[in-house]
Amino acid sequence: MHKKTHNKYLSGLCDKKTIRVLFVCLGNICRSPAAEGIMKDVVKKNGDESRWIIDSAGTGDYHIGDLPDYRMRTHAQRRGLNLTHRCRQIKEADFDDFDIIIAMDASNERNLRRLAPTPEAEDKIMQMSEWFGDRETRYDHVPDPYYEGAEGFELVLDLLEDACSNMYKALSAK
Repeated sequence: MHKKTHNKYLSGLCDKKTIRVLFVCLGNICRSPAAEGIMKDVVKKNGDESRWIIDSAGTGDYHIGDLPDYRMRTHAQRRGLNLTHRCRQIKEADFDDFDIIIAMDASNERNLRRLAPTPEAEDKIMQMSEWFGDRETRYDHVPDPYYEGAEGFELVLDLLEDACSNMYKALSAK
């Protein structure tokens, strides 16, 4: 789906009583649980928790039941975020249960598009980079920090904080 179509689809979400967002990466161990935690924090700081359902999942089944990677939890905790999500794999019902399904990169987006059971379900899929602000334009995806050092985790958290803030503002506009 092109960004123009997203804008049309997303504009209808602003009027919904509840907005349901699912963040997706490969293992649901670094990027997507961090996005979930950050988005929940943004929503909470704006006193809008009753209107949002936020979750995360992975396209792979590598870490089902595990807490997020300890390095991501450590870096997130330094920012006041406690990541307690238990890793899970995306399931077909998620395409019905969520309004937006956000992939962290092109590979995960392709996987999600293959898994989407209907064209309408596929219309819900977009990349996190579509929410990056101007300062983040040099990135077209959220890089996987799993094999990186501390700076990789910090970069991911910076990108996700920016994108989640922008997403909240856009979808909360009345």
